[in-house]
Amino acid sequence: MFVITWNGKTTVVSGWRAWLVGAGLIVAGAIGLVVFVFLLVGLTVTMAAVLLFVVPLVMVLALVTAFLRSSRRG
Repeated sequence: MFVITWNGKTTVVSGWRAWLVGAGLIVAGAIGLVVFVFLLVGLTVTMAAVLLFVVPLVMVLALVTAFLRSSRRG
C-alpha cells in the first residue's frame, strides 16, 4: 500500500495498482543505477586513457629537460 500526499490531497494506492507502482519504482531505480554505473565506468576509462598518455609524456619531457640542462652546463 502506498500513501501519496501531493498538494494537500492524499491518495492511497493498494492492490494490483500498488504492485504496479512498486514495479515501476524498482525499474526506475534499476535504470538510474545502470546510468550511474555507466557514467562511473566512462569516467574511469577516460581517466585511465589520460594517465596512459600524460604520465609517459611528463617523463619524456623531464628527461629532455634534464638532458638540455646538462648539455648547457658542459
